[in-house]
Amino acid sequence: MTASKPPAPANDAEPTGHLLGPVIEPPALLAPFATHPAGSRGRFHPESESPTRTCYSRDRDRIIHSTAFRRLKHKTQVFVQHEGDYYRTRLTHSLEVAQLARSLARTLQCDEDLAETVALAHDLGHTPFGHTGEEALDAVTKDIGGFDHNAHALRLVTKLEHRYADFDGLNLTWETLEGIVKHNGPLAPPLAGPIQSFNARWPLDVSTWPGIEAQLAALSDDIAYINHDIDDGLRAGLFTVADLGEAPLAGDHVRGVTSRYGELELSRFVGELIRTLMGSLLDDLLAETRRKLAAAAPANAAAVRQAGKALAAFSPLRWQQVKALKKFLMERMYRHPQVLSTRERATAVVTDLYEAFRADPDLLPPDWAALCGAAGDTASGRVARDYIAGMTDNYALSEYERVFCNRIAL
Repeated sequence: MTASKPPAPANDAEPTGHLLGPVIEPPALLAPFATHPAGSRGRFHPESESPTRTCYSRDRDRIIHSTAFRRLKHKTQVFVQHEGDYYRTRLTHSLEVAQLARSLARTLQCDEDLAETVALAHDLGHTPFGHTGEEALDAVTKDIGGFDHNAHALRLVTKLEHRYADFDGLNLTWETLEGIVKHNGPLAPPLAGPIQSFNARWPLDVSTWPGIEAQLAALSDDIAYINHDIDDGLRAGLFTVADLGEAPLAGDHVRGVTSRYGELELSRFVGELIRTLMGSLLDDLLAETRRKLAAAAPANAAAVRQAGKALAAFSPLRWQQVKALKKFLMERMYRHPQVLSTRERATAVVTDLYEAFRADPDLLPPDWAALCGAAGDTASGRVARDYIAGMTDNYALSEYERVFCNRIAL
């Protein structure tokens, strides 16, 4: 990136905005603490704005049309992508998170487009094979900085996507980039390499909480994956309805559905269970967030960032229940022998590919090999890391077969 960046506004004031052309406001009335498009800090590379879309709805559209977003269709959520058409992938998960984030934002009079955009982008940086792939790639690249999926998502949308003639990346607004990097909260040093590099060019205020829309997207992620992992786990037979009846939080809803309807076929039972469990989580989140917003009374989006704490949250009791339910899923689903049986092989695929590409960049496709140049081993490692991180599950397996002349089944 060689273009000069727009100046960042003072942190104690609402940004004045650095968008070119007319700025479209959303049709709904936004609350004062919402992130207003007219107050956007703009884009790294100045562009004329759309006369028909807000800057955040334009960001959303750019993400949806990106190569990285399409690849999520074939990236693991919990199950390897080819194990069954009914199970979630990163793409279907992202769509579910976006639906929840948009609904929450609408209810709280926040910017729906920005909440949806951050939700759609929150998993862009994930490797093949879910968290197993990320852990393997991080472990094997420790000497060049490791791997972090949020940092890689930033690298994708600011560098690796090549859709526009005038710049690398998608040239998203500051607020969307902020949400991608720190939707889970402030970042403490040392920062991951891509974040540190970009932050030096255009500070993302990494030590503060993000705007309310990004906070809602992060909590929507929690709600979505808890519910759809229960759905997928039951359908896959990793645990039973009886098991779930003993689980924290979910057990009350299992008993409630059973008392109302008696014995149901699994699909109807899952539908009723998820409907009531998800509804209770959303109701709690809205009530607690309204309480926190009323107490803090942030005058604008900048005040949300400077609040020193999250203003979107579950109640303390519900958060403890959520953590306990996550622990149940960790023990009964993510560590289930059927799931663990693929982890060792997935780790081997990622590790072996990285080591092969780093040792011999000519094994990479020509356009990727050319990026290694003559800068040596570190450069080839970084290129190999980017290349592997962008792979889908199936493509990683096919590359393994190509490189090692050996098919590996997961």
